[in-house]
Amino acid sequence: MSKIEYINKRFNKTSLYIIETTNEIIEGFLQQGFDLTLRQLYYQFIAQDLFPESWRDLQLQSKNIEKNYNKLGSIINDARLTGLVDWNAIADRTRETKQNSHWEDPKDIIESCIHYFEIDKWEGQPTRPEVWIEKDALIGVISNICRESDVTYFSCRGYNSQSNMWRAGQRMLSYIDRGQNPIILHLGDHDPSGIDMTRDIRDRLNIFAGNVRVDRLALNMDQVNQYNPPPSPAKITDSRSRDYIQKYGHDSWELDALDPSTISDLINDRVIKLRDEALWQNKIALEEQYKTQLRDMADDLNS
Repeated sequence: MSKIEYINKRFNKTSLYIIETTNEIIEGFLQQGFDLTLRQLYYQFIAQDLFPESWRDLQLQSKNIEKNYNKLGSIINDARLTGLVDWNAIADRTRETKQNSHWEDPKDIIESCIHYFEIDKWEGQPTRPEVWIEKDALIGVISNICRESDVTYFSCRGYNSQSNMWRAGQRMLSYIDRGQNPIILHLGDHDPSGIDMTRDIRDRLNIFAGNVRVDRLALNMDQVNQYNPPPSPAKITDSRSRDYIQKYGHDSWELDALDPSTISDLINDRVIKLRDEALWQNKIALEEQYKTQLRDMADDLNS
């Protein structure tokens, strides 16, 4: 835990309640192995109706408004500075520091190689999935399950760039050359643009790699009905809003509003259905054999 006090500040009763509730939410996320973004924290407050009644917009009859998101952000910012909220618990996944790896001893890098050594466990499988997600902010939610499943994943950052789409098309063609059927599992907001992004991926991959299967894994209306995430007004300034409103009404839903474990489970359940389990277990066994060989080599070097 990294609660560090840099400034002294007095909080009113409402702010103290927000801070206490935030720490309870953080603890629940950490127990599941997740940190969370400010946006995810905000949606936990909305989904569980945790904001005080005084924060309700009387005109909209809703607490799910940008003003409350900003108020929460301001309180959490001050709470971190005063040592009341863990610095490591709130993630900013859109900004990442890069640096070289360093080692204290040659033995350390050998141990690291053993730990990180993996073979391509999808080699020889009839299908080859990739997970694409609309937002950088949710990469931390999907990274663990995708790594455990040995699945390529990345953030489209909205509508994917043409360069990334072309490179993806080349990957799809390489899978096809190996006798595999590629499949993209796309996750995005349920709003006019978020829905259309799945269509855009399908259309552009069709140009670069032929008829590649693209499945919209989330967020879909059946999941909205099942998990009941808090709605937001559909963006009427979006050029696609007219068709969206005719089909779904005036509400939209952000993927961030789903519990991280739900998103992880959606990916895991689909990936398991796509793989041949016998082939998968054979690869697991082969990988462990190779790791044993590496451990023996490391022992010889250390002796």
